[in-house]
Amino acid sequence: MFHYETRWLMCTELWIRRIAGTFILASLALGVWVNPWWLLFTAFVGANLLQSSFTRWCLMEDILHKLGVKDAAQPDADSH
Repeated sequence: MFHYETRWLMCTELWIRRIAGTFILASLALGVWVNPWWLLFTAFVGANLLQSSFTRWCLMEDILHKLGVKDAAQPDADSH
């Protein structure tokens, strides 16, 4: 079993990976069983992951910050 520090359990980096992975798997399933046009959503998610690796900007990261999710590097107020 993996041991994560508490600050890593709810950080933006993990949430972005979880959300992107969920979007990709869901859109692949929809593309196979519903309509092949759903594969464009898979390409969209992949393109956004690629561009964020170059620009270091991710819309989902901005959304998560506005929802109160912290970066792993940000210390919690009660971690003193």
